Amino acid sequence: MSYLHIFPASASPPAAVAELGRQIDFDGGAALCAFQEPIDHKWHLFALLPAGLVKPTPFQRDLSPTHMKRMAEVMKKLGRYTEPIVAVRSESGEYWTPNGNHRRAAAVKLGAETIPAIVIPDPAVAYQILALNTEKVHNLRDKSLEVIRMYRSKLADNPRLAEKTFAFEFERPHFATLGLIYEKKARFSGAVYAPLLSRVDKFLSEPLQNAFEQREQRAAQVELADQLLNELVARAKNRGLTHSYLKTYIVARCNPLTRVRKNLPSCRAALDSMCRALEQFDLSKIHFGEVRTAAAIAAASAPEA
Repeated sequence: MSYLHIFPASASPPAAVAELGRQIDFDGGAALCAFQEPIDHKWHLFALLPAGLVKPTPFQRDLSPTHMKRMAEVMKKLGRYTEPIVAVRSESGEYWTPNGNHRRAAAVKLGAETIPAIVIPDPAVAYQILALNTEKVHNLRDKSLEVIRMYRSKLADNPRLAEKTFAFEFERPHFATLGLIYEKKARFSGAVYAPLLSRVDKFLSEPLQNAFEQREQRAAQVELADQLLNELVARAKNRGLTHSYLKTYIVARCNPLTRVRKNLPSCRAALDSMCRALEQFDLSKIHFGEVRTAAAIAAASAPEA
């Protein structure tokens, strides 16, 4: 096993770290280097662990099949495994990962025989799951802004390539549409329109330079819908009807796709229909109880964070 000394340069790893490296090698893995992490300078090992010995901690959350499938698709598309898991060696000889179980499962699904890992010589880390999972999850605004920034970069470099060429990088087409609005309105309620857009906003076959113009047109339609919605909410407030779910409730009532399962309209047609429905929406036909009940049902059916 080789050693990389980050701090101090003259230090040698403790005997326990060296012994852990020997155990990894004996288990059929490869202890590649020992290093001191840069915060408290504790010793860690970087290693390739035998995939069959890497397990989730016995007490962590169950795998999400959807999340694992998505990760496997991304890994397969990239043709790379880029992010090591965190692991500790248990008394049973297994390597428990409190941070990286979905990455582990996705790699195994794709046939990986070893898993790159930062192995920590402290079993207590296995119980620090929540502390190790504090990274902020990308919300709709984050994703949309990232996509529109990537879009502009691709547009500058490859204006003649079809938009659908970048479907993998952009992930979902409506992120680009909403990103154009988030650039101007940080407090824009994009999630209200995502259920409709996610069904009708598709990647385009046109070159980016032409597709971008259509993105701007779609964004303008959503902005018009948002203007109409805000006017409705303001009028409802004057009538004493206020609720945090009111916007979502009104848009759901005006969504032209509510009962459509096949033969979806185009994005332009769907947004036009929504705008007409918002213009004609009758506030007198709803009351606080309906909104409150709808909000409770939505909250009950929402996945846990």
